[in-house]
Amino acid sequence: MKDIARHSGVSQSAVSFALNGRPGVSEDTRERVRRVAEDLGWRPSTAARALSGEGAATVGFVLARPADTLGVDSFFLQLVSGIQEVLAERHLGLLFQVVEDVADECAVYRRWWAEHRVDGVLVVDPRTDDPRPDLLDELGLPAVVIGGAPDDRHPGLSTVWADDAGAMASVVEGLYALGHRRIAHIAGLPGLAHTERRIRTLRAEAGRRGLSEVRSVTTDYSDAEGAAVTRRVLEGTAPPTALIYDNDVMAVAGAAAATELGFSVPADVSVVSWEDSALCRMVKPWLSALSRDSGEFGRTAARELIALLDGGSARAVGVPVPRLIERGSTGLARSA
Repeated sequence: MKDIARHSGVSQSAVSFALNGRPGVSEDTRERVRRVAEDLGWRPSTAARALSGEGAATVGFVLARPADTLGVDSFFLQLVSGIQEVLAERHLGLLFQVVEDVADECAVYRRWWAEHRVDGVLVVDPRTDDPRPDLLDELGLPAVVIGGAPDDRHPGLSTVWADDAGAMASVVEGLYALGHRRIAHIAGLPGLAHTERRIRTLRAEAGRRGLSEVRSVTTDYSDAEGAAVTRRVLEGTAPPTALIYDNDVMAVAGAAAATELGFSVPADVSVVSWEDSALCRMVKPWLSALSRDSGEFGRTAARELIALLDGGSARAVGVPVPRLIERGSTGLARSA
């Protein structure tokens, strides 16, 4: 600080104001101080900033999911990529941790708060009965919930939400138009808010059309469970003519399982993936899928958290409804 002050021709307090974005110096002085600091190779000390209460320059991201399902999950890879892209623009770090369950996630938040490790957090996988919003509000940690809903927001948290209900309705409408009346939804983890929204919407859309042979089965998102559930529903009486999978990994595994059982895709059973990725275009036939910009989902969430860190108010921001891309895995139901 002394070196920067001497080279800039200002006081040390003016250097502090300039480098920490505080009022009290002109923009010309602020810019001159920053140029000198850059020339001298100065960078803020995260530890010192935390001790002085000025922040850790780090954002936290905890994921309470089975670790062995993450390596092939294209959604989270793209989400984190989008988050990191925006954080890098502000020289903010991303502290990432995988835990067993929500209780462990809450324990991580308490530890990070006590140790001044993060300035705010990005929360994923909202639950139907979720203890995290109240905890984060109690701790005073700025937070953005990714994948929440605009009507179930917590006043102190921002939400970036996707219209899962609208997306599921579009899939059911498309399958119904192709003559499908028996539909199985191979869903993700039970208890997740977006899983429950998709299940409720499927039931509502089926009820509206008078479809009685429509059901959802929850899984852990893995290829193993996706294949196992596929075999179970197809080997039952009156097997479904269409399968909707909550991610691309399960859809690919399910299509392979259906073929092994002697079902032709799409002549005997149509397949739709909730997530679109390269995986959907590496099998034959190519899989119909809901396409969305998962990277932009992450970028939007990171921008909203930065806005909170800059003193902005909590708000709900929607992202575009995923668009159904029809490929070779969907076709007319045999009965049609």
